[in-house]
Amino acid sequence: MSAIDLARKERAALCDLLDAEGPDSRTLCEDWTTRELAAHLVVREGRPDTAFGRLGGPLAAWTEKVQSDAASQDYSKLVDLVRSGPPIWSAFRVAWVDGQLNTLEYYVHHEDVRRGKPDWQARELPEELNDFIWDRFRLAGRGWFSGVPGGVTLERTDTGATHKVKGGEPMVTLSGAPSELIMIAFGRREADVSITGDDEAVAAFREAKLGNDEDLLHPETD
Repeated sequence: MSAIDLARKERAALCDLLDAEGPDSRTLCEDWTTRELAAHLVVREGRPDTAFGRLGGPLAAWTEKVQSDAASQDYSKLVDLVRSGPPIWSAFRVAWVDGQLNTLEYYVHHEDVRRGKPDWQARELPEELNDFIWDRFRLAGRGWFSGVPGGVTLERTDTGATHKVKGGEPMVTLSGAPSELIMIAFGRREADVSITGDDEAVAAFREAKLGNDEDLLHPETD
C-alpha cells in the first residue's frame, strides 16, 4: 500500500467517523469539536492564504476568522468537502503531495476523533502505515521533540528497532508502535506508549511541549 493509498484510506475513514459522530463531539486537537476539526481540514487544503497564520503571529487572527467562517456552514456539506478532497488547483491535489503530507495529517486527526471518547482502543493498522510513520521519525522526528530538555530514544515494539531521535542527557525511551509514538510526538497523551528513564527525566518529558507546526498538526493543550 503506497503513501497515497494510506492518505486516501485515512481520509475516507475519518469522514465516515465525522458523519457518525456529528458536529459537536470532542476531539483531542486543542479544544476543537468535530465541526471545527473538519473546518480546519477544508481551510488547510483550500485556503493557502491561511498557512502562515497557523504558525501563530500577526496572521493568526486571519486564519482563525477564515476557519470560523468555514465552520459556520452546514456540517454535512463541510464533511463532504473534506471527503471530496482538495480543490483542483490545490497543491494537495497532486498525488505525491497528498501521500507525503496528508498521511500523517489524516491519521492523527482520525485518531483525534476516535480517542476523544474514553473507551477508545488502538486499531490494527497496515504494516505500511507503521513503516511510513517510522520513516518520518527518522527524517524529521527531532523537530517534534525539540521542546524536551534531554534526549529521546524511540523503541518500535512491533519490530524491536530503535532510533535516537534527539540526543542529550538525561535520556528517556518511548516504547510503542510507530502509530502510537506519533500521537505522543504531537502532544496527544491518549496513546499506548511506555516512557522509561529516571524519575526526573520522565517528569520533565511529560511537561514538555511537543509537536511540530510545520506539519500543521496542533498539539493538545492541557
